[in-house]
Parts: sequence; C-alpha cells; structure tokens
Amino acid sequence: MLREGADLVRACKPFTEEDRPRTWRLLASSVAVYATFIALAVVLPGWPLRLAAGLVAGVVLVRLFIFYHDQLHGAIFSDSPVGKLIIRSFGVLTLNPPSVWKETHDYHHQNNAKLLGASIGSYPVVTVRMWKNLTSQQRFWYSFARHPLTILFGYFTIFTIGMCLSSFKRDPRRHWQGPASLLFHWGLIGAITLLADFPTAVFTVLVPVIVADGLGAYLFYAQHNFPSISLRDRRDWQYWYAAVNSSSMFDMPAILHWLTGNIGYHHVHHLNHKIPFYRLPEAMAAMPELQAPGRTSWHPADVVACLRLKLWDSDRQRMVGWEGLSADPIPAPQPHR
Repeated sequence: MLREGADLVRACKPFTEEDRPRTWRLLASSVAVYATFIALAVVLPGWPLRLAAGLVAGVVLVRLFIFYHDQLHGAIFSDSPVGKLIIRSFGVLTLNPPSVWKETHDYHHQNNAKLLGASIGSYPVVTVRMWKNLTSQQRFWYSFARHPLTILFGYFTIFTIGMCLSSFKRDPRRHWQGPASLLFHWGLIGAITLLADFPTAVFTVLVPVIVADGLGAYLFYAQHNFPSISLRDRRDWQYWYAAVNSSSMFDMPAILHWLTGNIGYHHVHHLNHKIPFYRLPEAMAAMPELQAPGRTSWHPADVVACLRLKLWDSDRQRMVGWEGLSADPIPAPQPHR
C-alpha cells in the first residue's frame, strides 16, 4: 500500500543523512570544472571560443548554486564554516543574497503550490476567476512575472531587481546583502577589467552569471508550472500532496542532471528538503510513491507547453493558457495520486 501524509514524509528521512566526504569530493570536482572553463574563457584565442567557454561555465555554475541551495536548507555543510564560506560565495556571485534567498525560499517550501498566497519566492498563480477581478495594473505585473522574456533575462528581472534591489527596498535592515551582492558582482567585473580588459570580465563573470540565472529561472518555473500539475487551495492543501503532485520530475540526460545538481528530482526535494542533492535519485528509486510524478523535459515541445501555462482553472482542475479565459468547461483530468 502506498504511503501518504506524515508516513510518506517520515519514510524519506533515512536519505537526509549527509555523506560529508562525498560532499567535499563533489564540491572540489565541481569547482575544478568551473575553474577550468573560466580559465579557458581567459586564454582561448578569439571571442567565439571565449564566449563558448563562458557559456559552459554558466551551466556549471548552476550546479555550484545547488550546493548553496542545499546548504541554506541545512542538507549539507550545516556545521562547516569553511564549507559555508565557499558555497555562499557562489550564492552571492549569482545574485542570490543569503538573507533574501532563505526568507523567500523557505516560504516557498512551506506554501508550495498553495493557491492564494504561494507567490512569495515563486511565480504567482491566480485562478481564472481571480484574473477576471484583477485591475489592469495587477494583470500587467502578473503577466510580466510569467512572461518568457522575464524568465530568460532573469539576471536582470528576477535577480538584480527582484532579489537584490526590491528586497532591500522592502526591508533595508534585514536585506542589506542585496545591494552588497550587486557591489561584489560589479566590483569583480571592474577589477577584472582593470587587471585584464572588459571582454575578459564579460566572458568570465557576466556571461556565466547571466546563463546560470536564466537557466535557474526556467528550471524553477518548469518545476512548478507543468501541464499535469495538480493544485489545491488553502482549505485542502497538504504538504506531502503538493510535493508529489505539484512539483515536477524534470527528465534530462545524466550529464544535465549532473550540471543541474539533480534539481530535476524536484518532487523528491520538496518532500524533504534535507535530502542532499546527490541522494535524490537514490530516494526516488527506493520509494514507490515517488516513481510516477508529473514530468517535463528540455524538449522544445515541453518547454513551450510549460511556458504557455498562465492560470489555474478550478473548474477543469488544470493550468491553462490565456485561451482558457474563454474556453468552455471540460472534464477534469485525474491527478497523479
């Protein structure tokens, strides 16, 4: 019999134990790969090769961000000052100030996929009925937040403005790390420009961070905005149900799972965020309840299918595009569980 509720959450607890030597080995190898491509972005001849190296470094930076993500969850390096210092430097580099990320991401986990109130730390979702009652200004900002270009250029929209500047404006005393992260980021670009030249700063800092932030923004979007998602309002919301049915499994080749730090096993991560990223596949393989999640992938058709989703239709119990505002009700799909 498949487990549910607290029984299911407890069942994954054995996978939360960190293998500290393994964490260090994985961190060292990841930093080495990242440093290699940064070095290539400096020494390779011609801007096309340097740009290519910077692009790859940006993808590897996604993996390094997952170390940061897991550390703030307490899954790894919870009692290692050196580990924390190394990992948090990558968080700051990607314009994810620790105070802002922890506040918003903890809220996201506690309210994952909860209608009416889950937009902090995640993309906003409103129902078709709610949309019809929004003001024109509210509609504009809702549409802007979910627009593909907003996601693609997340470096500017989500991280520079949202994570670093808006959070500081909202709570300057608590989130001073926002502008501090920007000062570090642009100070690093300035220092490299003085020591070498501006193109080197672009290929070694700006390009990798833009790539990492854009990929991260889309991964986060697709993990909670996919065609077979099942949402519940506050009255019926359950933590375990949201983890299993409102968080996707992002199918991708093994090399991409490595580069993205297994964050594609997102339903497992949401069931227990204390599981280190390198144990997520192990947990999924061992638990039958986690082996039939809603899925998406990097296939262009899947990317388009996710990006077209705009609103939750309570009558049809599914995410719909803008065309759903005028569509006739249809039978609701069966949830995964």
